[in-house]
Amino acid sequence: MSQSSVIGAGTVVRGSLEGEGSLEILGHVEGDVTMSGDVAVGEGGSVRGHIVANKISVQGAIQGDLRGAEAVLLERGAKVVGDLTAPRIGIGTGALVRGSVRTEGEPMPAANKRPAVAATKPAVFAPKPVAKVEAKPAPLPVREAPPIAVAAAPLARPKEKEPERRPPPPVLPSLGKGAKAHKKRGHD
Repeated sequence: MSQSSVIGAGTVVRGSLEGEGSLEILGHVEGDVTMSGDVAVGEGGSVRGHIVANKISVQGAIQGDLRGAEAVLLERGAKVVGDLTAPRIGIGTGALVRGSVRTEGEPMPAANKRPAVAATKPAVFAPKPVAKVEAKPAPLPVREAPPIAVAAAPLARPKEKEPERRPPPPVLPSLGKGAKAHKKRGHD
């Protein structure tokens, strides 16, 4: 049976953690966490750093990337700012993720679950030699173009546009200072 360690609520750890076995974080860790077993971040727990473990389960807050060899599970209330990478990833209702989610690899088989199967290397077959044939394209006939005669013509100036002709404005008589204008009455 693997050993299990707990970082209690109210405990602050500054620095990276490495170890064998599993770890439960109920307090605050400022640094990277690398464990051979599982890592569980409880509801009040938080980590500011990357976590690498076999299986990672989160209910608290993480600021960093999570890389699980088997799985990463975000439960209700989990808040993660970072990338998730594992063969299996579970994100529960109410969990928040800001980062990329990538499933990679296969889950590592447990020692008691199934025996390891020896991988056989496929035989390598050499390709058959192929005769090399070089094909040269037929040369295209080259024709000389006749010379082009260019006549020198005087440059023509663009025709200037004539201004629009408008009727002159009406001429109004000027009245002296203090004079009043009278309206003309039509005769009946």
